Amino acid sequence: MNKDYGDSLFKGTALYYSRYRPLYSATLIRFLINKFSLDGNGCMLDLGCGDGRLSLRFSDWFERIVGIDMEPEMVLEAERLSKEFRVENTEWFIGDIEKYNNTFNTAFRFVTIAKAFHWMDRPKVLEILYEMMSIGGGIAIIDNYTPNKMLLPWQEKFQEVEKYWYGNERRAGNITYSHPTISHEEIIKSSKFDLELHHMPSYEQLWTIDSILGNHYSTSFGAKRFLGENVSSFEKHLKEELLSIDKTGVFKEQINTSVKLALKKR
Repeated sequence: MNKDYGDSLFKGTALYYSRYRPLYSATLIRFLINKFSLDGNGCMLDLGCGDGRLSLRFSDWFERIVGIDMEPEMVLEAERLSKEFRVENTEWFIGDIEKYNNTFNTAFRFVTIAKAFHWMDRPKVLEILYEMMSIGGGIAIIDNYTPNKMLLPWQEKFQEVEKYWYGNERRAGNITYSHPTISHEEIIKSSKFDLELHHMPSYEQLWTIDSILGNHYSTSFGAKRFLGENVSSFEKHLKEELLSIDKTGVFKEQINTSVKLALKKR
């Protein structure tokens, strides 16, 4: 990681993450299967795997899948979901890529880093992964980050309520968070990998007040522990404000997904 966020960055968020984070689209999964000609052979790595929701979508396309995450609660949730879905070719590891690489000697054909690359020491991670990657393989860095996206009225209202109860600074573990100033694209271009950029078709996500709250509690900056004794007050305030915008309590959002491929061609 670039900064010392401590060991509690996503503490207390795993259950909300599993229940309320939007799933990755079937279009994205099909694109990656076709792009990398996946056929059931080789090994996949999901770095920053969270609850394993992306890893598990590829269970039929690899002999072995390894998921790595720094948060023990996330890995426990990934293990639980693996058993629930009867997926037997997954392994889960608590730590970072450097710790894993020092422990195991594994060559990966395909790597995913979904909504997690910004937490990492990106140049160092790419350097390590290049040596672990088979020629012809690559990394799919998946993100929904859209810096200039116009907020919908319900999203603006949510941010107002959030700042009222959480403060203006976006907390992350021990410190505050700021998005990297150097783009993922620039980092990949500076590495040994070749870069390809792709954008998936956008899709509509429906939100309820409960799922908006659950998704918020799944984030590093929205963890319930930051509210202390104000959880009920925050939830009551948010519900009142959102229902004033739409009394049905159902809200829509267009989800845009970018895929930055780091390809090992030589």
